[in-house]
Amino acid sequence: MSLSVLDIAIIFAYIVGILGVGFYISKRASKDMQSYFLGGNTMKWYYLGLSNASGMFDVSGTMWTVMILFVYGLKSAWIPWLWPVWNQVFVFVFLAIWMRRSKVMTGAQWITFRFGDGKGAKLSHIIIVAFAVISVLGFIAYFFEGIGKLCVIILPWDITFMIGDWAVSSERSYALIICAITTLYTVKGGMYSVVATEILQFIIMTISCFVIGYVAYTSVSAEQINAAIPAGWKDLSFGWNLDLDWSKTPFPSVNQKLSDDGFGLFGMLFMMMLFKGIFASIAGPVPSYDMQRVLSARTPSEAAKMSFTTIWVMYIPRYLMVAGFAVLALVYLVPELNGMGANMDFEKILPLAINKFVPDGFRGLLLAGLLAAFMGTFSAFVNSAPAYIVNDIYRKYINPHASDKKYVRLSIISSIVLVMVGIVFGFNAGSLNKLTLWITSALYGGYVAANVLKWVWWRFTGFGYFYGMLFGLIASTIKLFVFPEIVDIYVFPLILLFSLIGCLVGTYMSPLPNREAVKNYYRETRPWGFWGPIKREVMAEDPSFVPNKDLGRDAANILVGIVWQMAQVVIPIYFMIRENYYTAAWVAVLIITSVFLKKNWWDRLKEADEEFVNTPHKEKELVKVG
Repeated sequence: MSLSVLDIAIIFAYIVGILGVGFYISKRASKDMQSYFLGGNTMKWYYLGLSNASGMFDVSGTMWTVMILFVYGLKSAWIPWLWPVWNQVFVFVFLAIWMRRSKVMTGAQWITFRFGDGKGAKLSHIIIVAFAVISVLGFIAYFFEGIGKLCVIILPWDITFMIGDWAVSSERSYALIICAITTLYTVKGGMYSVVATEILQFIIMTISCFVIGYVAYTSVSAEQINAAIPAGWKDLSFGWNLDLDWSKTPFPSVNQKLSDDGFGLFGMLFMMMLFKGIFASIAGPVPSYDMQRVLSARTPSEAAKMSFTTIWVMYIPRYLMVAGFAVLALVYLVPELNGMGANMDFEKILPLAINKFVPDGFRGLLLAGLLAAFMGTFSAFVNSAPAYIVNDIYRKYINPHASDKKYVRLSIISSIVLVMVGIVFGFNAGSLNKLTLWITSALYGGYVAANVLKWVWWRFTGFGYFYGMLFGLIASTIKLFVFPEIVDIYVFPLILLFSLIGCLVGTYMSPLPNREAVKNYYRETRPWGFWGPIKREVMAEDPSFVPNKDLGRDAANILVGIVWQMAQVVIPIYFMIRENYYTAAWVAVLIITSVFLKKNWWDRLKEADEEFVNTPHKEKELVKVG
């Protein structure tokens, strides 16, 4: 790709600026572990929300979203429910409040807070630490591979070099440089650096989104789009079958993509996504950067506002860019994409569109935004995983009385080692594919049952958590290697059932241990669910205790929140394809749902902070309970 002097200057100014911000604020991070990993719980919720949005704005995910919009049209708005994308709604409605009330530093430390002492609690603690570290290593390798492929296309220089007889390609060289820069400012400044740089990155990415949206909107017409798409492409509604036929369009080979995805029975897919989504959302976020932002908030109500902000500021700009790339590809990239045959590489839509449509100056800004999207997500993972190694292994089991300076120093070393190991995996990406699939399918597939029950069932134990995670992991791994051709979501009920069996077997292996720890968890977190015996004991000990009666209100807010989020997905798409009536209708839906959430959720958040004191659990107390 050809870049002007102005484009190159913008890219280098961005990199220098990011490093400058990271080093400028680094002194604030070195005070202690709480400052290094959680920013001392002093950062404002809207800063954390912008940071969290930046961390979720990754390049590969954006390109995948462009691909599904290109292939499935408006029905693609439903496909991210595979995760589900609306798990963030569950987080801001109630889970963020519950998590922040724990006053812990990591997801693994939260397990100790929930289950207390004993062998089962320690096994649960160990398995969640392993889950966090292994998944972060896999994602570091994944990001290393992805940023190298992107840079070698969008940057004009060949920087291949030799180490003895071993040639390091430009792709690997670019990846090493970008990962090294990101790691440098992340380990230097900790959470303060991550948040500050991610806010800057989010601003750049948002400007980039509106630039590409403007370019696309002024470059295509409704007639051009209609000539390139099959019947039903503009329909958000669906029946039992997908019913999209690309054979009479400029892209007939897209039908092969539809067949390979296995989403032809779209009605069944939707029911499975809904079934999985409810359980996966109640399970809560996995122990990574999203949970870290929640635990970094000053109060439970601010943790909820932070999660709300993540959706509010990210979706419309991101989907404006996604829709822009999609329509540009539909109208102007016919020769390039058809030249790839049945194996269309949709990741190339981005560099092709940038090179063809974006003017000088804006091109450099957009490329800086794409680098920001990568660096924001990468830095979030790099900052989150060392907390598990230092706080949940070294501090808990090896040296609980070391100085804060030593903990911070070991955290920096851990970050660097994790990045190096992840990069080694990235260099062997050919053999990494199965590992990546195992992480995303097996680890996450076995996560749900145990992590739902931990919130809502008084009798659930550490052994139940451990065996539930283990059984789910075994079931998902069997599916991955024995039945790889089956779409993962269709076997989710079986994986959930097998994991649930593990939860029940482990739970009823012994009477409930650590009853006092469970009561303490219930007293501080105040969840709704099945807490009968524990609730009665807590209320007997403290007659002023008021149990959580907000299940109905939370359920209503979740339903409205999902519609609110969907509005932010489809409004930019309808706008880009000139469906003005639908755009106006969904804007009205967005306004109505926003008013509802303001009155029924936002205005009542102050209740979440009752009896909350922003002081972390003391380490001696943590050692005592596990």
